[in-house]
Amino acid sequence: MKRWGPMMTVLLVGWLTACNGSESADQLSTWQQSLGEALGQPLGEPRQPGNIGEFPAHRDLLLDTSDVREGMLDIYALRHCGITNLVAKRNNQLGRVAPPSQRWVYELTLWRRLDSCLNGDTADHLAKEDLHRLQRITTLKARELPTASYNALVGSDEWTGSFARASAILPPDELASVDDQLPALNYLREAVEHQFDHNWQPDISMLEAHLNSLRSRPLSAELMRSLIQASTRVEEGNVLLTRALEMTSGCPAQWPPTLPSPPAWLDDLTHQSTRWFTAMNELLDAHIAGSPALQKYRREWLSLDNRDAPLPRFIAAHEHYRQLLHTFNQRCI
Repeated sequence: MKRWGPMMTVLLVGWLTACNGSESADQLSTWQQSLGEALGQPLGEPRQPGNIGEFPAHRDLLLDTSDVREGMLDIYALRHCGITNLVAKRNNQLGRVAPPSQRWVYELTLWRRLDSCLNGDTADHLAKEDLHRLQRITTLKARELPTASYNALVGSDEWTGSFARASAILPPDELASVDDQLPALNYLREAVEHQFDHNWQPDISMLEAHLNSLRSRPLSAELMRSLIQASTRVEEGNVLLTRALEMTSGCPAQWPPTLPSPPAWLDDLTHQSTRWFTAMNELLDAHIAGSPALQKYRREWLSLDNRDAPLPRFIAAHEHYRQLLHTFNQRCI
């Protein structure tokens, strides 16, 4: 039986999510229609929420690194540092095509062995030229390690797949998916925060398991699409409330004592989206700033402060609705 590839899996999940996600869109539309009828306000033509921005291509995400230009005889002189087999493994055919996560583990292991060698007894027995070489390579690898860890993150298909535009809004009953994938973001942050700590050791199997968790569905994209959809409908509801409040200073007798409530899962959407994008920003903050393309995407789509980004926009729309509802209730108790 033929197995699904990663891209086909993402597309299949996206298709199933689109079918289920229409339920939340229908609930928002039903609430909006009921609100308009209760207020005696015409709905007008609903706006199209639109898609999320396209995530930058790999070539626009990755940062350049400096290669170590040392001959094998020079590296052999440092054989007591335990790096010769490691370098050979990295340079063989399998090493050249290793996934980004394994390349990061290689760079991490190489720097740690070099640093331990430089600060251990072995350095005392090296020739002067070899000692200078060890110092130079160790300094270079220490300087390049943050770039290597950044490239490992943004260069992985699991990471970029989380932002796939071929996704739909997240069904309300699947918001708990944040609980499933959040440990992956936390582990990736822990890994970069401790990469210079010799006492912390990466667990390769755990790293791969967390990356596979991210691969399971494009959660970042689904949450952003959900937030944009909800923001659009709540903003339109706010227009109805504002228009009704502006039309009269009192409360007409035909108005109901209460207005239809928006779907209760909007509170869960706020909570889970805040947890997810807070963890994501903490992960990105732990890394170096990254490429201009990533910084731009982050500012426009992942920001917790930019009022036009999906999460702040939705929080503002939802809070504005509560304020308008309070004004309405005060007038119409």
